[in-house]
Amino acid sequence: MKKLVVLFGLLVPSLVLAAGGGDVHLDKAHIDRTDKASLQTGAKLFMNYCLGCHQTQYQRYQRTFEDIGVPLDLGQENLQITGDKVGDYMKSAIPKESAAKWFGAPPPDLTLVARVRGADWLYTYLRSFYADPSRPFGVNNKVFPEVGMPHVLQELQGVPYDQHEERMIDGQMQSVYVGIKADGTGMLSPEEYDKAVLDLVNYLVYLGEPARLEAESIGRWVIVFILVLFVFVYLLKKDYWRDVH
Repeated sequence: MKKLVVLFGLLVPSLVLAAGGGDVHLDKAHIDRTDKASLQTGAKLFMNYCLGCHQTQYQRYQRTFEDIGVPLDLGQENLQITGDKVGDYMKSAIPKESAAKWFGAPPPDLTLVARVRGADWLYTYLRSFYADPSRPFGVNNKVFPEVGMPHVLQELQGVPYDQHEERMIDGQMQSVYVGIKADGTGMLSPEEYDKAVLDLVNYLVYLGEPARLEAESIGRWVIVFILVLFVFVYLLKKDYWRDVH
């Protein structure tokens, strides 16, 4: 029963994230779970820009640091935002009541967001904010229209604007959407920002299945063992039936 309660609590907030968006082209996120440098950068971005509101309350700091190759002392000093011990869960410091008041609903747990939405959706979503003065936080999103969160990575990207061009279509001038372009005030260039978002998505994918690489490694060795065992079983079978025939 406890396992069901935990699973329900983990899935429901993540499924809230799935309640939005439409038919939007998704850019391919070329993630690499074996890239420790990418995972470390993604963890740094998550701790600094995401953990203030969101949390991954079923993942421990220690497990994360060990998996992505960060020494525990350095992880505690530079990446552990909440909790007193390295074995603590990664929880947000913001009270749920305050978050619900400010955002309209408590920000969802992100432990399984990559499994619910997929890496491509996250990669496109985080690069699809644009300035919209009509919205409470001054931004909207092409992938998740009227999303109730600010553009937390805006200081990295700069202020993004919805770009349109006038083009002749069927003999008439029409406004055509051509993409989103930042105003150049961000800390990163467009290429650097895309790479930072990819690192963050890579980290979120890792969070969804932290044991996947280990499981895949074990699985390969199991297959090798079965193949070797098959050879010996086959030779034993031939030796056993030799006298019968």
